[in-house]
Amino acid sequence: MSKTIIMSENNPEELGEVREALVNKVVRNLNDLNRLETAVPDLLFSRSESPTEPTINMQVPRICVALQGTKRVILGEETYIYDAYNFLMNSAELPLTFQVIEASPEVPYIGVVLKLNLKTVSQMLLDTSLPLPKLQPDGRGIAVSKVSVRLLNTLHRLVDLLDTPEDIPVLAPLIQRELIYHLLVGDQGHRLRQMVMKGTNSHQIGTSIKWLKQNFTKPLRVDGLAEIAGMSTSAFHEHFRTLTAMSPLQYQKWMRLHESRRLMLAENMDAGTAAFNVGYESQSQFSREYGRMFGAPPLQDIKRLRQHTAGI
Repeated sequence: MSKTIIMSENNPEELGEVREALVNKVVRNLNDLNRLETAVPDLLFSRSESPTEPTINMQVPRICVALQGTKRVILGEETYIYDAYNFLMNSAELPLTFQVIEASPEVPYIGVVLKLNLKTVSQMLLDTSLPLPKLQPDGRGIAVSKVSVRLLNTLHRLVDLLDTPEDIPVLAPLIQRELIYHLLVGDQGHRLRQMVMKGTNSHQIGTSIKWLKQNFTKPLRVDGLAEIAGMSTSAFHEHFRTLTAMSPLQYQKWMRLHESRRLMLAENMDAGTAAFNVGYESQSQFSREYGRMFGAPPLQDIKRLRQHTAGI
């Protein structure tokens, strides 16, 4: 059964001033663009003046902040909603569906995304004596949390570096570490810790996900993946689904189908060749699973995507 996770809107007055200043700064950098990969590594801006169609992508660990408007994110059968009062963080690499659900020309959706480097998280835990978090059971590799003034102020200083690009190489890593610190000592800090601390279930599943990403075209042996994770097959199944909301087989299928879509769209590969390249032996099975995933057979879906890209 589908469930929706959304936080309440708390203390909007406290956040208003810093949020408004950050909106102005982001809009100025976007200029007429709807998406911008900034000169600050791993920092992205986006804008939409209307609700959007769902977009499905594999998302690396990151935080997503909506300065204006509202966005919906779907993982499996769970829906997460974030807005000007709540941010979203995924600590694992997950297949997510994103959709802007509240935006208008008068109040466009304005989003800021910062990718999280888990190596930096791990190094911070080694270098610093952070307060120990409350013990938490393993959970999803994604969560919605309340936006704080402290978080927005840190993000604002990172965005400010775009005005002095010569400072970016030195100061951006320091500010990003500060932001990660705020995440680690915040409500969702345990999710980041569990992903990088050896011996935790999340870290072990993360190891298997890394292997699966590099070998998704090969036949899947769940017992082999469980061995990589250092778990029994039954425990591996349970913890993999807990973190990702899907089975290892579903995760592999997701990667295969999205890579095939990329090959057809970006490299002009025909459906049969794309299917073979991602590990399918049966063209009919590929077409069936592709249609279930994207709502149309491969040729029809790619034609629609090209027309949309061309503005037709």
